[in-house]
Order: sequence, then structure tokens, then C-alpha cells
Amino acid sequence: MATVAFVAGDDVSTDVIYPGRYMATVLPAETPQFAFADNAELNARLKAGQIPPGSLIVAGKNFGCGSSREQAVSTLKGYDLTIVAESFARIFMQNAINLGLQVVVAPGVQASAGDEIDVLPDRVMNRSTGNATPTVRLPEARQAIIDAGGLIAYTRTLLLQRRGRG
Repeated sequence: MATVAFVAGDDVSTDVIYPGRYMATVLPAETPQFAFADNAELNARLKAGQIPPGSLIVAGKNFGCGSSREQAVSTLKGYDLTIVAESFARIFMQNAINLGLQVVVAPGVQASAGDEIDVLPDRVMNRSTGNATPTVRLPEARQAIIDAGGLIAYTRTLLLQRRGRG
């Protein structure tokens, strides 16, 4: 079970998630401080540790639209957030897979900040409202990359497994 930390609408741009003026900072260890920098309250809560790891951001359609900057993903992964959205922008989704950000596609999902949510393999269950929303499963290979922590970790694991066999 996880708590909804923030609810976003449709078409949340990567410029909102990670404003372009911080593009000089690209190291994954440094990017989290700029998550939602223009939303002073959310940014302050994240930086102060008031949003625990594993918390959820629930969003509408086309989350992560805009530029292809992967920092928008690394800034969210730095706080160990899970993003549940009706849909994701294509490039954001690929960056999320590559960097191992937990993402859940749940068309029609509805939640409020503070709601308690169970993310199950086939649905998102909002314990606060009793509503269940079916999820769209990612292809098995893509989910395996996310579960491994990203493409580099996934590839490293495969190489080590092959080395052990040969």
C-alpha cells in the first residue's frame, strides 16, 4: 500500500517535472532537488523528506510530454516515487524504463492526495474510495528492465549470468 503524495492533471510536461533552467545539473544524484521546482510546496516536501519513498504521483493523460530530457525521470526516481497515470508520453515512458522508474498505466485512474492505494498486477485499488482501476501491463521485457533498476542494471545482470554459465 502506498500514499498518493500529489495529483497532477493531463499533459504534465517534462519542463514542469524538471525545469529547463536546471539542465546544467544532470547527475542523477543531484537532479532530485529540482523535482517540480516551480511548485514550491511539493518541492519543499520532497526535499524535506516529508514524502516517503514508494509514495505515488497520480496523473492524467500524457504524463511527461514535452522534451526528451531524461532528468525528468531521474529526478522522480531519486525520491523512489511511483507514477500512476492514465497514459505516458512515449519518450518519457522509454526513459522511465531505461532508468528503472516505477510507472503504472491505469486509464481512468482517480485519486486525491492522501489516498491509500494498492498497486496490484492487474489493477490499482484505491482503499480510501473503494474504487478499482484496471491497469495496462507493460510488456514483460520492459517490466523486467524497470524491476532490475534500469537498462544498465538489467544488462549487467544478464552479462553476469552469461559469464557464470560460460
